[in-house]
Amino acid sequence: MQSWGQTSTLRRMTENFVPVGAPVHRRVMSRIETALAARRNVLEVIPIPAYRQPIVSGEMLSRWHMLADPAGYRRVMSENLANYPKSEIMRRMLRPAIGDSLFNADGADWRWQRRAVAPVFTHRNVVALAPAMTATAERAAARLEASGGRAEMVHEMLTATFDVICDVALSGREHFDARAFGAAITRYFQTAGRASLLDFLGVPDWFPRPGEILAGGSVKTMHDMVAAAIQARRQMGRAGADDLLDYMLAAEDPETGQRMSAEDLVFNMQFFIVAGHETTALALAWALYLLANSPAEQAAVRAQARAQLGSRAATAADLEAMPLVTQVLEETMRLYPPVGLLARAVLEEDELCGRVMKPGDILFLPIWALHRHEMWWEQPELFRPARFGADVRRDKYQYLPFGAGPRVCVGANFAMMQAGIILSTLLARFSFAPAGPGPRPIMSMTVRPDPGVTLAVKVVG
Repeated sequence: MQSWGQTSTLRRMTENFVPVGAPVHRRVMSRIETALAARRNVLEVIPIPAYRQPIVSGEMLSRWHMLADPAGYRRVMSENLANYPKSEIMRRMLRPAIGDSLFNADGADWRWQRRAVAPVFTHRNVVALAPAMTATAERAAARLEASGGRAEMVHEMLTATFDVICDVALSGREHFDARAFGAAITRYFQTAGRASLLDFLGVPDWFPRPGEILAGGSVKTMHDMVAAAIQARRQMGRAGADDLLDYMLAAEDPETGQRMSAEDLVFNMQFFIVAGHETTALALAWALYLLANSPAEQAAVRAQARAQLGSRAATAADLEAMPLVTQVLEETMRLYPPVGLLARAVLEEDELCGRVMKPGDILFLPIWALHRHEMWWEQPELFRPARFGADVRRDKYQYLPFGAGPRVCVGANFAMMQAGIILSTLLARFSFAPAGPGPRPIMSMTVRPDPGVTLAVKVVG
């Protein structure tokens, strides 16, 4: 039991901790400077006014705007969604890996794919998948116990969440080499997933970008594994929708009778496997970084987890009794949203925050800045899970780790349940403290901690 003095020391340490952010430029950058910053870390192109004003505009080849206003996000993501499709730059960065799958598609093509996969992620089905998450949490805890008291959390959490998504998507991982697949994802993010200097120089879209060429090997590695799993399933001739692949094989547009081609299947399975484990793993790694540097918060969450779980692994039924775990995850994704910046094209004239959007303009949605905005959050740079207490109210479009509107992430409930089960299991059994260089948030496709999150891990009695 902690003494008053120990509790006070922990509280002071927590209060003095300011989580790492991204560099913020305070002057107008040239086109070349912007391009280099975007290749280094997309978050660096967000100017300081975007953290203080509802909208910021400028010009570089074409007019651009950065939106950080909840009412504006409601307009873009819901009320006038069709007017703001994904920009071609974003599509090109993603297309080699996921083609025109659910995440990249628009209009009717998006709608029928969404209908096809939505049944997998109903609440009933997600709860039915929870035992796989509990088993994964148990294995993750065993690996940490055998780690020798020090572990790199991005690797550990990617390993854990990859287990779960393989069970959910493919009912197993016999066709996957987790290490090779993970390395291919990282290579892809570092090549095709980075902004190209050619985009900022106005080079036509048809001209190949170096990143697309360099990403060829990693794309082949990922697609070969996914295609092998699909082919094996076809040969098995399984009946009934038991996992995501079965749903996709059976999917048919009720209006047109359209079914997924072999290429559609590979691209959609690729997207769900990557998105389904990468973003959850990063949220867990960032959460453990924050708690390791916030001893008072960590102690409070651990007390709640241990009271509910003792030394066993968590189940879906336990999560309601551990609200602090959910608050920590939500505050983590405020500070480190899975995707920190999106880009949209403008098709027809519209108005956002009193500013006219014209056809051909580029609209940036800096979720990173929205979540750290001085107008919407009190002391936004600090880690305060209590912001997400049950009695706190905020605009729905002020906090967007999973997007919003019709295109809200279909797997959001799955991700939160998986993260809650794993995090509560680990906190009930271990204490965490910093043990390596502090991470920097680097975004290419997702917001990753660089060079990782290395922590001291101690079994608690």
